[in-house]
Amino acid sequence: MKIPKRLQPLLEDGLIDEVNRQLMSGKEAMVFVVRCGDEVRCAKVYKEANKRSFRQSVDYTENRKVKNSRQARAMAKGTRYGREAQEEAWQNAEVDALYRLARAGVRVPTPYNFHAGVLLMELVTDAEGNAAPRLNDVEFTPEQARAHFQALIKQVVLMLCAGVIHGDLSEFNILISHDGPVIIDLPQAVDAAGNNHAKAMLERDVANLADYFGRYAPELLTTQYGKEIWALYEHGELTPETPLTGRFRQSNKPVDLNSVMREIEDARFEEEARLMRMREE
Repeated sequence: MKIPKRLQPLLEDGLIDEVNRQLMSGKEAMVFVVRCGDEVRCAKVYKEANKRSFRQSVDYTENRKVKNSRQARAMAKGTRYGREAQEEAWQNAEVDALYRLARAGVRVPTPYNFHAGVLLMELVTDAEGNAAPRLNDVEFTPEQARAHFQALIKQVVLMLCAGVIHGDLSEFNILISHDGPVIIDLPQAVDAAGNNHAKAMLERDVANLADYFGRYAPELLTTQYGKEIWALYEHGELTPETPLTGRFRQSNKPVDLNSVMREIEDARFEEEARLMRMREE
């Protein structure tokens, strides 16, 4: 096939050896199947802002860190440099989230490299070794729907314990691999402790899962996992092992502000350390 212009630098730098085919074209990027030595991976090529149907809502970009005050001013003014910086921050958000979540044990594609606006990562496959289908392309029995729903609720909890909320989770950005669901597409991911819309986004992500799997297992439609998960998180009581019921009753217990502030400080220190590493590179 004709080599896409955006992938040429990766071929020249030896990061990929061959471009096999285009896998998909989504609202924010095109994904290609590539060969890296003996391994088959995928390369996510981000679309330019004017060609992307997913817009960078301030709900998602609120409180995202930038490299310096010059970038922040340029982004606020909408200058050419500011728009370029905004694009870089948008792409880096997914890269950072993938590495962060992979370290936390969340089922996301393993990231390998980010170069010239292209993200190299694991190709998620089905039992036959083919590219895994998206959730919306698969039919389920009620038992399978319940099992996948519970597996994904656990992943949402793991993500939140790592300080990340997907922000756009649905049947269109979950793959069904040979060993279960894998969450993809994270450029709009938000910091749970630093975004005022985090609660609403978490509850919406969970509601999307319940609505989809509720087609096969209707009892899931009445669950309230999103509210339950956030309430536990807000009170500093959420861990990956916390048992969930899917039921929620408003509590009058005061919020553990010290715990919440500790989480915010931890997230701030982690981000400052990351920015320092970037400046040193």
